[in-house]
Amino acid sequence: MVTKDIEFVRRGSQPLRLDASIPDGPGPFAAVILVHGGGFAAGNKTTYITPIFAPLTGAHFAWFTIDYRLAPASQLPAPVDDVISALKWVHEHAAEYRVDPKRIALLGESAGAYLVDYAAIAAPKAIAPAAVVSFYGPHDLTYEHSGETVNSGVAGLTGVRKMDAEGERRLRAVSPYYLVRAGLPPFLLVHGDKDQMVPYEQSPRFCKALQARGDECELFTVPGGIHGMGVWEQHEDQRAYKSKVVEWLRQKLR
Repeated sequence: MVTKDIEFVRRGSQPLRLDASIPDGPGPFAAVILVHGGGFAAGNKTTYITPIFAPLTGAHFAWFTIDYRLAPASQLPAPVDDVISALKWVHEHAAEYRVDPKRIALLGESAGAYLVDYAAIAAPKAIAPAAVVSFYGPHDLTYEHSGETVNSGVAGLTGVRKMDAEGERRLRAVSPYYLVRAGLPPFLLVHGDKDQMVPYEQSPRFCKALQARGDECELFTVPGGIHGMGVWEQHEDQRAYKSKVVEWLRQKLR
């Protein structure tokens, strides 16, 4: 059963809410916090990321799908802070929701992948996730531009609109690719090799950066996959990512 619209943090007068799905039984259960995409400026807890709900439910994971503050009304670090607040909330309410606080993962897609990358790097050690699943994420924001113009989503998120030397410096400073360090949780990166929005090369490149620092990273490629798990659902030969994610999470959240 899914419990909807639980407030997990309030930003001024704005409540941020999540939906919670908890398996039957005493638990404690491994849990996954889900972060939707939408170019940093669109979407909510029940858009884009929904194809992963049923596989997680069927595998008896608890899961929490969250809203976060959107650009351009909110810029960094606001949405990253919101993901970290969700982590903190799940830890604080672990007993209530029969969750094992030592077995909590982050999972994000597209813009949400960037946010879970960043949150895993920035989260306090006491609430750091045990694993991260990152779907077709813009791990390096310096990729996200055309010529000298930064795309609208990244511009809204960061305030950087021109890809000059200063703009590149500012985007590097908030790109997970340049922020990786030793001691991060294991990552699973999932990306279609025909992605027309976030270049596929972003994921193998980020994986190598993690591995170079001694962190664990695995890349799962969806052959022929373009951008978005919702599109993959339309192609039977592109749905294997679901069983891969479930089995990988089972291994890492044992």
